[in-house]
Amino acid sequence: MTCRVFVAEDHPLLRQGLRALVESIPGHVVVGEATNGRDTIHMTLSLKPDLLMIDLSLPDIAGPDVVRQIQRRAPHQKIIALSDSRGDILAGEALRAGCHGYLLKETSFEELSLAIKTVTLGRRFISQNVTDELVGDLLDLPTQRLGRGPWNQLTSRERSVFKLIAQGKTNRATAEYLALSPKTIEKHRASLMRKLELHSAVELTLLAVDLGLIDRPDVSQTIRMRAGEDSPAIKQPLGDTAEST
Repeated sequence: MTCRVFVAEDHPLLRQGLRALVESIPGHVVVGEATNGRDTIHMTLSLKPDLLMIDLSLPDIAGPDVVRQIQRRAPHQKIIALSDSRGDILAGEALRAGCHGYLLKETSFEELSLAIKTVTLGRRFISQNVTDELVGDLLDLPTQRLGRGPWNQLTSRERSVFKLIAQGKTNRATAEYLALSPKTIEKHRASLMRKLELHSAVELTLLAVDLGLIDRPDVSQTIRMRAGEDSPAIKQPLGDTAEST
């Protein structure tokens, strides 16, 4: 019996590569592709694939939000999340949203194949590297990283804004990426900074690193950030009023 897979990934090279890998597995075929959240929701509900493989960093709608919308309308849809983050926070968010699997984009073909077969059989699958991270945290409970409590207070949209700002995007670039207005991004940013008790984009970036949401910047980049010589996202004050329209 053929396993019908839908791929949601906005990077052409990664999308084509994922399609090729999936279709190299006997009995598997890619029945559709999407490059943004809205199309992913519409096409998944229309095509009803056996499995949806979704990049959590799609433009216009945050990956976990896409998953929630699909699961509300098609609760039996099998979904595997794809991410660059080894951190357990994003993995937990994806699983709570309704994903049945969580794979790192650096995964091997063997692990990809195993994940697809495992999830389509009705079981969960998490990348080994992420599992190691989760186990490490459980064994180190007294010294767990700070910020998990406040992070859980953030809305899904605030988490998306947090991650994009931490990656160095300005309010305007974040607004374009999420298809929102700069003023809306300013409000989300002010709210998340207040909840996390942060006072600058440098602190935000360092917390994102500590939570495993982004890779640690190199030393020279960190020095430039602290010296105020980096991107506008670092130099501007909390409100980023210069970007307002």
